[in-house]
Amino acid sequence: MNRFVKLSLIAAAVALTAACTRIETGQVGVRVGFDKQVQSGELLPGSFNQVLIGDVLTFPIKDVNVVLENMTPVAKDNSTMKDFDAVVVYNINPQQVAELYSTKNKSFHTETKGDTYVMYNYIVQNARNSIYKAARKYEALDMADARSDMENFIKEEIIRNLAEEKLDGSITISQVLIRNVVPADSVVASANELVKAKNELKQKEVEVKTAEAESRRMAALANNSGSSIAFMQAQAMLNISEGIKTGKVQTIVVPSNFNALMMNK
Repeated sequence: MNRFVKLSLIAAAVALTAACTRIETGQVGVRVGFDKQVQSGELLPGSFNQVLIGDVLTFPIKDVNVVLENMTPVAKDNSTMKDFDAVVVYNINPQQVAELYSTKNKSFHTETKGDTYVMYNYIVQNARNSIYKAARKYEALDMADARSDMENFIKEEIIRNLAEEKLDGSITISQVLIRNVVPADSVVASANELVKAKNELKQKEVEVKTAEAESRRMAALANNSGSSIAFMQAQAMLNISEGIKTGKVQTIVVPSNFNALMMNK
């Protein structure tokens, strides 16, 4: 008999455990009655809540990541980006979950792996609109360098939209992160051709400057050639004269056009 009682107690404990839902850290719970009506008030993290009568929905509310991928916004130069990926991180006021879930359009929420992400789809659409608006402010090739400024603009734009909808007290945007920015292939090809053309132009400018410098040098040599030759002849005569004086020169070869050699007697 004792064994039967123990087994019964164990079975009851297992059944009771299976009939309860625990609210994990970073979540809140909302009870839905057997009549499918959402009850006011949130169930706190760490609490165990029976689901024999009605149900308990769990809502992750802390650092919810909204992943936006394969977007193709149009840049300021009217080119369409090949790829644009971003992540928006938001938090839900735990005291507003039941109201948001019960009063806002059901299409604003989404369910994944048994959890309900309140206002997830709303943030997705809001973020996409803000990203496409931000893209129109920058040239396609400038977006990568302007990533930080774009993230700030997108975040501020989402926050402004939330305030207009009077949701700024319920939803907090903590971070916007642009993960990937890829311009169209045609834009990249044009940019590479432009760089190539600029490099070729610089090379030609160097060649022209080099040719001009060489031309000036040759002109200077041509202009000074007469005086240079005369100077060298005079210097040679002076050296010969000094050599004769000191007795270092015994023989002189006189050129056919030699006119005179001034020596002191």
